[in-house]
Amino acid sequence: MSGVDGAEELDFLDRLKKFEGQPAATAGVGKDLVNEPMIRHWCEAMGDTHPAYTGPDAIAPPTMLQAWTMGGLSGHGDGTGRTSGYDELFELLDGAGFTSVVATDCEQEYVLDLRPGDRVTYDAVIETVSGRKTTKLGTGHFVTTRMDVRANGEPAGTHRFRILKYAPAAGRSRGPAPDPAGEGTAAGPDRAPARALRPRPVVNRDNAGFWAGVAEHRLLVQRCTDCAELRFPWLPGCHACGSARWDTVEASGRGTVYSYVVMHHPPFPAFDPPYAVGLIELAEGVRIVSNVVGVAPDEVRIGMAVRLEFLRADDELELPVFRAEAS
Repeated sequence: MSGVDGAEELDFLDRLKKFEGQPAATAGVGKDLVNEPMIRHWCEAMGDTHPAYTGPDAIAPPTMLQAWTMGGLSGHGDGTGRTSGYDELFELLDGAGFTSVVATDCEQEYVLDLRPGDRVTYDAVIETVSGRKTTKLGTGHFVTTRMDVRANGEPAGTHRFRILKYAPAAGRSRGPAPDPAGEGTAAGPDRAPARALRPRPVVNRDNAGFWAGVAEHRLLVQRCTDCAELRFPWLPGCHACGSARWDTVEASGRGTVYSYVVMHHPPFPAFDPPYAVGLIELAEGVRIVSNVVGVAPDEVRIGMAVRLEFLRADDELELPVFRAEAS
């Protein structure tokens, strides 16, 4: 629980608001020029075969905007990373009991196509700090940072990233560990053991139909009604022809493991490592990220056949997962 309320809360909020407008990163320089190998790896991982991203006149996928600013595991090491003001804001929130953090959403605006050879620079600012909000995870404050990205000195786009710094709600402690093979987690009378709640998915106007399908135990894939291209995750427009018209098809549920990772760290109250997170290629040709269950994490293999089922994570949340099929 936070240690602020009443008049103290107003004073605390005033202290938080003073961070608005302060820099979060200054004069940042991308560690790498925009380059073809990173574009190729990104497109392969996303299953995006649009011709605009290959050839002599290739551009980078716009959604890679933030990728060119990341410092990787080694960081930037040149004084252009997170500022002391950002750290001071987090220390203030931590000191008031808001010690947990979860990313909630991001917004991007694209102004300029990025091309191989472009030098990316950026600045970031603490744009807003919200008043105290109560969520299903707990009570806390939303912090939004805005990154302005440039290519060769010209504005290229804006990336807004929002997190929640919160004090976990009472009673959400870790419960018994689940079966590591994922047994007894399919939709129906068998439910996952009582445990801390998983983070809630961000449901918006662009993906609400997907989550409505999940609630009906259907995995819906968008289909462009102009060129018939399938796409996942859900987007407001077709990445192949740009059309905003679409309908849906229901996936068969059959797929294979295209790639995967086994998560050991960091620990999180809603999860019990190790567990497998797979990039699943559906029979329809699109890919989805989800858990692979039904086998021990170290037995997951690329090419493994899997089939869709639905995990009842808690009383309010069901999620699509993929169970390894017997070979």
